[in-house]
Amino acid sequence: MKRILAFLLIISSLSARAADIVTPASDSRITVIGRTLAQGDDVSFDWTGVYVRVAFEGKYIALRASDTKKNYYNVWLDKDTSCEPDKVITTFGSDSLIVLFDGIKGKGVHNLTLQKRTEAEQGKTTLHCFVTRGPVVQAEPLRPRLIEFVGDSYTCGYGTESLSRSDPFKPETENANKTYATILSRYFGADYMLVAHSGQGIDRNYGDFGRGFAMPERYLNTFDCVEGSPAWKPSGQKPDLTVIYLCTNDFSTGRQPTIGEFRRHYIQLLKAIKDNYGPAHKILCVAGPSDELMPQYVRSAVEASGLEQVWSVNLCPMAINMDSDLGASWHPNYAGQTKWAYALLPYVATITGWPLEASILR
Repeated sequence: MKRILAFLLIISSLSARAADIVTPASDSRITVIGRTLAQGDDVSFDWTGVYVRVAFEGKYIALRASDTKKNYYNVWLDKDTSCEPDKVITTFGSDSLIVLFDGIKGKGVHNLTLQKRTEAEQGKTTLHCFVTRGPVVQAEPLRPRLIEFVGDSYTCGYGTESLSRSDPFKPETENANKTYATILSRYFGADYMLVAHSGQGIDRNYGDFGRGFAMPERYLNTFDCVEGSPAWKPSGQKPDLTVIYLCTNDFSTGRQPTIGEFRRHYIQLLKAIKDNYGPAHKILCVAGPSDELMPQYVRSAVEASGLEQVWSVNLCPMAINMDSDLGASWHPNYAGQTKWAYALLPYVATITGWPLEASILR
């Protein structure tokens, strides 16, 4: 009898494995948004905020992935990407199987979104495949509205889930999904691409690290932190608008570049963006509130560029308070990021022509 039961258990286990459907991450029915590189079945990336949509039938979905370090991901099932995910997972190690959901209620097609919430310094992720127990179908494609955001730690979400400005940086409290960029995108029902790295400037990075390799150079790459990264080619992901929110680090540690050098490198970045998307592409350049010279520097660069469809705006220091709106290392937390989103909302609406609706930003 024991042998019969053991045999039946083996048969049962084999049947369960046989029911698994393995779909490569590069499958055309899976929608991937952001800067990625597909090689064979795999899809690799390290930029913050990259996200994936998968539509499938059945009660089970798992992910097989590898990571060079350890990254945190937001996951939603059968709902739009709100500020709070259904769960947070981590990717680390080589060829790990991560069960995302098991025992899903309801029949029919389920929709899953997986979003990278940590930046490239936490590692490069490679998605190998998704494992389901029902067929994978076409996921929601790229939406009609798409915004590209180019920025630094504010756009990465450094400290957005931190409770105090005296907190140190922790990957666990970095969440790109709670930044002004993703909040604005959700409000307009738009997809987004984040090209952001903490400490980056236009001419001068924080504390002068990486001299000669600021955002105008980094912007050109498919990968943020991979040496010898191939050049980024937009392919089918062409945004309606690019928002640049940089220059805080140029003015960090009590120093700043000359206005001439700043202007030269800012124009270099503007031209790289125009080379990607064409001369008619719209760009909004944001000056931060931490130094009174920032608006002058940014406005000077925009005017000197001679490029069309480029605007500048400066954030007022009074837009956020310096206590409850700040998280780790004096970075804006979710409350502060939301206020910045509100401040930029009318400018994005005016430039794109997208209407303002009577709804709350989340």
